[in-house]
Parts: sequence; C-alpha cells; structure tokens
Amino acid sequence: MRMVSRLVRSLNRTEALVGVWRQGLAVLPRLVWNPWAQVILPPRPPKVLGLQVVFRGNTPSLWLSMSIVTVQLGQCGNQIGFEVFDALLSDSHSSQGLCSMRENEAYQASCKERFFSEEENGVPIARAVLVDMEPKVINQTLSKAAQSGQWKYGQHACFCQKQGSGNNWAYGYSVHGPRHEESIMNIIRKEVEKCDSFSGFFIIMSMAGGTGSGLGAFVTQNLEDQYSNSLKMNQIIWPYGTGEVIVQNYNSILTLSHLYRSSDALLLHENDAIHKICAKLMNIKQISFSDINQVLAHQLGSVFQPTYSAESSFHYRRNPLGDLMEHLVPHPEFKMLSVRNIPHMSENSLAYTTFTWAGLLKHLRQMLISNAKMEEEGFKDPALYTSWLKPVNAFNVWKTQRAFSKYEKSAVLVSNSQFLVKPLDMIVGKAWNMFASKAYIHQYTKFGIEEEDFLDSFTSLEQVVASYCNL
Repeated sequence: MRMVSRLVRSLNRTEALVGVWRQGLAVLPRLVWNPWAQVILPPRPPKVLGLQVVFRGNTPSLWLSMSIVTVQLGQCGNQIGFEVFDALLSDSHSSQGLCSMRENEAYQASCKERFFSEEENGVPIARAVLVDMEPKVINQTLSKAAQSGQWKYGQHACFCQKQGSGNNWAYGYSVHGPRHEESIMNIIRKEVEKCDSFSGFFIIMSMAGGTGSGLGAFVTQNLEDQYSNSLKMNQIIWPYGTGEVIVQNYNSILTLSHLYRSSDALLLHENDAIHKICAKLMNIKQISFSDINQVLAHQLGSVFQPTYSAESSFHYRRNPLGDLMEHLVPHPEFKMLSVRNIPHMSENSLAYTTFTWAGLLKHLRQMLISNAKMEEEGFKDPALYTSWLKPVNAFNVWKTQRAFSKYEKSAVLVSNSQFLVKPLDMIVGKAWNMFASKAYIHQYTKFGIEEEDFLDSFTSLEQVVASYCNL
C-alpha cells in the first residue's frame, strides 16, 4: 500500500489521483501527502524557527571554552575537516585581528581550548578523529597538517582500511559499521577523555557516497547511544543536483532519515550554492573541490570561533554548540540548519571595498527572504517567524570586536527555516522514482537494507517536509 501510494505521487498528480492518495491516509496515518505545490515558496518570507547572527570586527577574561571533538568521516569529511582546522588556527594567529594584544591572546586561548590540545613541543593538536575506509585521503590529510608547521592531528587519532564502500550506503552502514565499531568508538573515547570540559561532537560527512553517509550514520547512532547527554551536530554536504553518484539519492534519504533520529542538529551545505559563491563572488575561473572546501571552512569558522557571551561583553561564551542548539532547534522535528555568510570576495576586490554594519545586515536579511516584497524592518519583524515564536525568542546576536580571517567586518547567519524544504522534497522525489522502478535496490538488499527500510526513510522525510511546510 505504501509503494502504491508513493507511486501515485510520481505520476501527473491529477485531482483524481490526489483523491485516491488522501483516502489512503486514513489507513496509513504515518504517510504524508505532500504535493509539489506545497514546497514552492509563497511570495512571502519563508517561516523561520530561529536565527543566529554573528558579528565580527572593529577585554575579555580567560574563561576557557568547552571542547568540541570533531569526527571526520569519508573523503569529503576529512578534506573539509582539514580546511576547517587550518582556517581556525590561521585566524587565531592572524595579525589582522584589529584588536588589542590582550584581547587577541584571550581569543587564541578560547579557540585552542575549543578545538585543539597542546603537545609538549607546543604544536597544537586538533581535537579530531579521522575515519575512512581507504588510506589515501587520510594520509594526505595527515601530511598536509604536519607540513603546515602550525598544527597537526593526533598520532593515534585516525582509523582507515584498504577497502572502500563503493558509494553504497548499505555497505558503509551494515558492513563497515558493525565490523569496525569497537575500534572507531575506542579512538573517539580516548579523544573525549582528553577534554577537561566536553561539549559535544561536530561530525563532518557527505550524504552522497558510501563511507561518509553509511558509516557516518552508523557512528552518529553509536555516539547517541554512548554519549546521550552530549550534543551532536552533523555538518552534511548536500550533493550536486546534476548528480555525482548514480545512487546518491538513495544514499541521501537513508542518511537523512537515520540522522534525524540520532543527531541533535543537521547543518546542511549545498554544493550547488557553494559553487555559485566561488564562481560569482570569488571570481574563481576553474573551481576545484579545494576552493569549495575553503569557502565551507570559512563559513564554519565564522560560526564557531569565539564570540562574547550573552551575559557579558568581557567573556567569551563557553559552549557555542549548546547555545546554537538552544536558540535554533526548538523542537526535535525541526533540526535542519543552513548558513549564510558575508562578505565573500576575491583578494583583488577586497582592497577596494568598505563595509558598514547596516549594509551587511540589510544584505543578510535579503539573503534570508530571497525576493520577497517586504519593507526593510529588520530581523525583528514578526512576519519572518512562525506564529508560535516571538522575534525576541527566535533572533539572537553574537558579537566580537575581533575581525575574522581577512575581513575587517563580517557577519554570518545561521537559520532554521523552510528554505531546505524544496531541495529535500526534490531529492526524496528522485529517490522514489528510482525505488518505484526497483532500480539498484539489489545493491542494498544484499547488504541487509530491505525495501521496508527504504519505505521507513521515505515516510520519515515526508513527515519532515510536511512539518516544515505547516509552519
């Protein structure tokens, strides 16, 4: 019955078919009718559950931050993880912080405690665990970090094998996961034990391949079981719409549905959107994955580098991961977060550009509401938010006087809104079209993922789409 109902959706969706589908809801209440018209954004701003704006630019005390352990999974996760740590340390040692020496020292101390531990020779060691089922990318990542001379990964903080997952979610989840569970979790446990004050996990992975998505979902599930009181945020790379892997839509819906049960928040980045930033704003002619990863690292660094606490402009907030969850994830049904960061520009353009806070704020708001026709009344406009949230509770600002990276002034917006509904519905629809024709299903069933597991994933994500649409 579920398959028949979902197949109806893949046809022309006439009123007659719609009627048949809706009658089926009385029998299968977990399935949600979600016609395409529901996910076309109306001519008004998408409803927002939470906004977090971080301002940086032109004397805190040394309150130490709670530490975050980063888990890098698969090729994508390890390459992005390296760029994130490199961006964080480069920024903390930058001489362009545009602040006093005392404030810069406090900023560096907060950053290091959050993401690095010190070795005896003074070289910071990333609080990270590297996991991949092939050694090539991990060896390259370890080598690049060591060659930088500024930081490195721990000597025993990586786990790799000689056989990959073949872009098959089922192989990563059902084979590599159980087979290597004990070894991987032991490495993570040792990294957590090094933290004096532990906040939670930041898990970097893609959802199109096999290791990052399948093994990543398995590891996140184990982290939820073993560290239920610690926060878990998954940073997920959304695949290109044109396709990177033939079964990427299967892998994506299985990843998202499993993470929705085990993760506290999903911070999603779309490859297509980052590619446009590189092409149109950074003026990069031949865009590489390294260029894309550096933009991602800059955005993530903007979110997680030290900012002042809400109680005082003289103390850095100790637990940014927890503060983000508190402000942006009001209900477990709504945990998809997106990031917008300004400015993005090439080095050649930077020298001739000036920024004002008013201009940056206006730009951020326009990015949030897209082409909606509204008066510019700022982020405290109730029309931006869902009816059951007041703007004073939904909108929060973090600030610091210290500049981030190469920009004198910058701002980043983290939001929980309806913007990701359309790409989510599209990827679910594409996966269903393949599933309805039984395409490549045998590649998953031979590793223990049955058709019922696919149907459960479709059901779960349909409910997510419907919940966001009903805001």
